[in-house]
Amino acid sequence: MHVVIAPDCFTGTLTAQQAAEAMAQGWRESAPHDLLTLVPLSDGGPGFIDVLASARPEAQTVVVTVADPLGREVPAGVLLVDAGGARTAYLESAQAAGLHLLAADERNPAVTSTWGVGQLLDAALEAGATRIVVGLGGSGTNDAGAGMLAALGVGAAEELARGGLALADIGDDALGGLDAARGRFAGVELVLASDVESPLLGLQGASAVFGPQKGASPELAQALEGALGRFVEVVRRTVPEQTDLLSGKPRRLDKEPGAGAAGGLGYGLYLLGATRVSGVAEVLQAVGLRELLAAADLVVTGEGSFDWQSLQGKVVAGVAGLALETATPSVVLAGQTLVGRREAMTLGLSGTYAVAETAEQVEAAMADPVGTLARRAARVAATWSPQR
Repeated sequence: MHVVIAPDCFTGTLTAQQAAEAMAQGWRESAPHDLLTLVPLSDGGPGFIDVLASARPEAQTVVVTVADPLGREVPAGVLLVDAGGARTAYLESAQAAGLHLLAADERNPAVTSTWGVGQLLDAALEAGATRIVVGLGGSGTNDAGAGMLAALGVGAAEELARGGLALADIGDDALGGLDAARGRFAGVELVLASDVESPLLGLQGASAVFGPQKGASPELAQALEGALGRFVEVVRRTVPEQTDLLSGKPRRLDKEPGAGAAGGLGYGLYLLGATRVSGVAEVLQAVGLRELLAAADLVVTGEGSFDWQSLQGKVVAGVAGLALETATPSVVLAGQTLVGRREAMTLGLSGTYAVAETAEQVEAAMADPVGTLARRAARVAATWSPQR
């Protein structure tokens, strides 16, 4: 039996590679004769570069030093892939603006900045990239990409790179260098890769939905909403509104799907002329998952928490969708499963399995994530793999 093991990371405990290896370890205990193909995945968040690098051995990684959300120096990578006379640079915004770079008592989206992402973009341009793909996800920022824009020369760091809350006080001329920054990307295909379709503002926007995950109180989330609203106002004074070719109406970049991704970093990238793709789709194509599934008997995917967000274009949904197209049975092995059987079946999944179902089991899984995941995988293998 040929089994493809294709999980996302288990946030906070295991990288996608570690999760795949733990699943494989357990699977081999119950089904040692099965052929296993390990394909770690990402939706654009943490692990994006590592996953792509493992799938593209010909790629070159350039290591650079950038600022983290609080301005401290951290290492990051620019993954360069040359094909057909063109050079693509893959960037992982979480390497510069990730929540994991902050201690628990440092998580404050009022003051964190995306300046380091601008430095990554600068490095990609200097490397001669003609296509730049920025993976979004796992951010600890909520500044609508203002810090990133400041690092690219759009405006003064004192106004744009002090965090989301400071945007409430920016002047009408704060984005004077935006045209010049956009000009630097002329002739470059700039792509934001994200699983999040949220707009920048509103009840489904960056501050309201994701601010609390980054340490914002309800009061701070509301203040950030107002600050980002002021930022949009200044943008609209600076940049002439585009017209939607289909409707003939003005195109509002702050309402574009994905504008609210990574604390509004998607919006900042839209201002530079970016287009959006699904982060999962970008990764699945790069690793050739469709071809692998067509030759497999089963695919096992997974993540830390299989919940309602998993149904909205994350790794599990992407894998399940391809599995349906190739008629390959698919199952989920997650730290916790919070989705009912009916919802899981809508993705075409043949089964869902949780590592932990009680508080005690959750505690054990956090203490020994590899061991508990491997043991659960062994039990799943006993169910799905024919016994010899």
